[in-house]
Amino acid sequence: MTVLLDAPTAKDTQVAGLLRLATAGSVDDGKSTLVGRLLYDTKSVLADQYEAVERTSRNRGLEQADLALLTDGLRSEREQGITIDVAYRYFATPRRRFILADTPGHVQYTRNMVTGASTAELAVILVDARKGLAEQTRRHTAVSALLRVPRVLLAVNKMDLVDFDKDRFAEIEADFAAYATALGIEHHAALPVSALRGDNVVEPSADLAWFEGPTLLEFLENVPVQTERRPAGRFPVQYVIRHQSADYRGYAGTIASGHLEVGDPIVVLPSGQRSTIAAIDLLGRPAERATAGQAATLLLADELDVSRGDLIAPAEAAPAAVQDVVATVCHLSEKPLKVGDRVLLKHTTRTVKAIVKEISAKLDISDPLAAASSTAADAANAEADEFAWDDDAPTAHTLHANDIGRVVLRTASPILLEPYAADRETGSFLLIDPASGDTLTAGMSGDPLGVFS
Repeated sequence: MTVLLDAPTAKDTQVAGLLRLATAGSVDDGKSTLVGRLLYDTKSVLADQYEAVERTSRNRGLEQADLALLTDGLRSEREQGITIDVAYRYFATPRRRFILADTPGHVQYTRNMVTGASTAELAVILVDARKGLAEQTRRHTAVSALLRVPRVLLAVNKMDLVDFDKDRFAEIEADFAAYATALGIEHHAALPVSALRGDNVVEPSADLAWFEGPTLLEFLENVPVQTERRPAGRFPVQYVIRHQSADYRGYAGTIASGHLEVGDPIVVLPSGQRSTIAAIDLLGRPAERATAGQAATLLLADELDVSRGDLIAPAEAAPAAVQDVVATVCHLSEKPLKVGDRVLLKHTTRTVKAIVKEISAKLDISDPLAAASSTAADAANAEADEFAWDDDAPTAHTLHANDIGRVVLRTASPILLEPYAADRETGSFLLIDPASGDTLTAGMSGDPLGVFS
């Protein structure tokens, strides 16, 4: 039996008003239809939007509105019936607000799934009940694990096409549980739905009376959100606010992780200057404490030389500055990344010059043996195969679009980069083309899943 909801802790529920989630799934598994159904049944679709969907559906000869059109906004997406770009949707219920990133399922758009899931607290991965875990299902689950998305939910769709078979759902659930456990995903669950008919999406279904878990919406409304993964605060300075007449000097930014309080002794990095937090302003009002995700302005007891790109952290729990970076990266650009390339590295609010010293391996997350595993035992034994570094590949020293690889970088000046496994916010970075300003690569410091060895 799968435990669908962990008991929320005080840390989980401190700020539970917003859930960021990403949806993914193999082509034609009904992901866009599920998202459209969720939006429609929660009354999050405007009347003119729905009328446009009905009109387009009639022109295509469909008897009922194609809810997938609510999310597939690009013309090419509607023509092909697939998702290409990441579509962000905002909706709310009386219990919670949601930011949903609908990511594409095609292999060539894996980089878009990385973009959409990078800030997600929950990944919802769809499978077709007739097909079970496909190669893309495993790929999306592996990417979610690599990005350390805290929770992963498998939505077994099209249950109506297997006559709402309880045994078929149990088989897929067991396969997924074994695979997710092998990837190190601690919090995972599965539930059955029929997106086209709306079964178990917002309202329970009589055809799924055997399922004792929540509906999809109930799950989304109640899943715990961990907003503070560690107590040590990290505050990248974004802007210096000066009021000459009021002798006011504040440092504006967003608390990346942890929390900071008035009276805390702090250090400004990389300069190493020390002071104490004299005051905190939140939305123009004084506060005693600022936590992760909050936009704040810090006032220090001493006049220090602080500017954009600096990091304010607790004096006794400050990160170490580094210049040699070993990281796992996903290449996003059509322009290849090669050894010797000079790039800009953007970490939080700090941007520095860097050079690619080494691209030592590529990560194969669609290993045929792992992808073909159809039993729980095979999936559990596929852990080593699923994360296999291909060091001998002829193109191992070049990364192309959608490649995930291991790189070594050298920065021109120190950065306060921490292990991604410890902190997603301060452990991630971007590589940027200095000539065009285009984003080349998304990086995660260190070895998030322990696969380097």
